[in-house]
Amino acid sequence: MALLLEEIIRSVETFLKLKNSTQTKPYVDPNLDPVLLVPGIAGSILNAVDHDSGKEERVWVRIFGADHEFRTKMWSRFDPSTGKTITLDANTSIVVPQDRAGLLAIDVLDPDMMVGRESVFYFHEMIVEMLGWGFEEGKTLFGFGFDFRQSNRLQEIMDLFAEKLESVYKASGEKKINVISHSMGGLLVKCFMSLHTDIFEKYVQNWIAIAAPFRGAPGYITSTLLNGMSFVNGWEQNFFVSKWSMHQLLIECPSIYELMCCPYFKWELPPVLELWREKESNDGAGTSGVVLESYRSLESLEVFTKSLSDNKADYNGESIDLPFNWEIMEWANETKRVLHSAKLPPKVKFYNIYGTNLETPHSVCYGNEKMPVKDLTNLRYFQPTYICVDGDGTVPVESAMADGLEAVARVGLPGEHRGILNDHRVFRMLKQWLNVGEPDPFYNPINDYVILPTSFEMEEHHENGLEVASVKESWDFTSDDNNDNGTAASTVSSISVSRPGDDQNPRAEARATLTVHSQNDGRQHVELNAVSVSVDA
Repeated sequence: MALLLEEIIRSVETFLKLKNSTQTKPYVDPNLDPVLLVPGIAGSILNAVDHDSGKEERVWVRIFGADHEFRTKMWSRFDPSTGKTITLDANTSIVVPQDRAGLLAIDVLDPDMMVGRESVFYFHEMIVEMLGWGFEEGKTLFGFGFDFRQSNRLQEIMDLFAEKLESVYKASGEKKINVISHSMGGLLVKCFMSLHTDIFEKYVQNWIAIAAPFRGAPGYITSTLLNGMSFVNGWEQNFFVSKWSMHQLLIECPSIYELMCCPYFKWELPPVLELWREKESNDGAGTSGVVLESYRSLESLEVFTKSLSDNKADYNGESIDLPFNWEIMEWANETKRVLHSAKLPPKVKFYNIYGTNLETPHSVCYGNEKMPVKDLTNLRYFQPTYICVDGDGTVPVESAMADGLEAVARVGLPGEHRGILNDHRVFRMLKQWLNVGEPDPFYNPINDYVILPTSFEMEEHHENGLEVASVKESWDFTSDDNNDNGTAASTVSSISVSRPGDDQNPRAEARATLTVHSQNDGRQHVELNAVSVSVDA
């Protein structure tokens, strides 16, 4: 029976979103403090600029014709003298588009895609939500996209972030900034805070980290370095960058090495790399057996080295060696020291939101008793199996919680790593922490939880053999619809949903009344009253 009410509520919410999207003059609240959104790995549009023609072409993300352009323009090599990853094509530079105050690069990662477009949403839903709260692009809402191949502490990235903070501060009328980071963006922000504490304190008032891998993403990164990764699932994979093309890029990316397991963190259950190996016995008879070997994080580096020892990539007919890069590993170790030494400035408040309730790779195993790993260089062809812990599917809870900072609140929410950016519970917390609208009486900052929803009432009772449930919910939004005379008006609509009975479920009906009150200040208050009735089991 509750499903019928949920169908009605979802229908009304969809209707309101469509109604809001048609407004020509969005509501703007000039009193809001600015927000800067910082994405994670692969969360920024990247364009390739041809040095001769000046032509600029999107190479990440693009669904159609992606793999060739990706290999040609994005494959790169690490330069240990600068700590920067340099594109193999000497005639190409990789840049981040700055349109819409930086928001274009982190909104929809392939704007040309129509079918299945939600698969390339990044901050899209959050941007739409915040614009509805009264934020304005270029005045109080900004984005910081970056070349995710690079180290989170690369000086070039740090300089760009400092410039961004200063420009946001000035554009908003010298108001201090609320930084909202997602995933690896949290490591970038923390590196900047560690290396440039004075600048961070000057411009930032709040930092909200969402799904940040503060101590790494052990299982996810181990399999990425050995097998590659896919960013798109389903039918789109047939058109997107291949898993192996992605692997050959990431093997030269400092950012990936910086996401490896933090070996000196006191894990409740230390992550390991396990291999089923075929070993010759010591009985002198030449027989062999299968044993399970286990390697902790530092020990596993030997496995990475051997398994990638003959890894090569074909680039424009030239064979390029791409082994496990120990120079990047050394750079990444220094990054971990920078992260470990970070201190929160006294005037900055920190909040941490992390995902829970999903099986999250922690330890990785290759091979089995029937099909052991004979040659480590063939490890790339084995499908990994995972030993999982609680997390968001990518980052374990234990890693995300271990920020090492004095947090105002740490809140765990059931949700997936990227999907948590669209969660209405996250939106509600953000409104509270960003001081948007009236204070939420249902938010409890002491116990770090949120009761949802705010304007929502539901009752259930039994009457004459029937089970009766009723729900009341309301929304407020701004509209310019057909109310130019400055007077209040109301419209009433009705909705009904029914479900025939069967052996498993009783017959049920639900009806709702939707009332829209147009106010003389341009706002609209929407009330939903719904009742469902089913045969009492």
